[in-house]
Amino acid sequence: MSSGLPEPWTVRFSKSKRREYFFHPETKQSQWEEPEGTDHQQLKQYLADHPLRVRCLHLLIKHKDSRRPASHRSEHITLSKDEALQELAAYQQRLEQGERFEDLARERSDCSSFKRGGDLGFFARGEMQPAFESVAFALPVSAVSAPVDTDSGVHLIKRVA
Repeated sequence: MSSGLPEPWTVRFSKSKRREYFFHPETKQSQWEEPEGTDHQQLKQYLADHPLRVRCLHLLIKHKDSRRPASHRSEHITLSKDEALQELAAYQQRLEQGERFEDLARERSDCSSFKRGGDLGFFARGEMQPAFESVAFALPVSAVSAPVDTDSGVHLIKRVA
């Protein structure tokens, strides 16, 4: 699908201004306004289908081989990766039975976001670990992922925006 931007313009996300901007890779020109010749409706649809940032909740279970095997729950995590995946599968079943993702994240997540029901807020590409990011951006809004393995541990991810 075309972005609706004239060639070779691209749309990017400014972390400092927290909004999209437009970039011409040949001239290195950037601007806040849509370039002349942009099909606004096509750009709007493109951004809906290819978001520059997403908002997700997650439930993280760390294991002994995680990058930092400690959390607010335990100073020294001894769970194996297989045990963490088994525990995550039990939480997946509870989600399928209708329990709220936020409640389960508050109950069990090893991430400090547990206080916010696992809410990581909005993030753009390049801000999360690659495996996490690729799943988060591919999820439809309201969908929950299968288990995702990263250096931090194993996650369930729910995209909320």
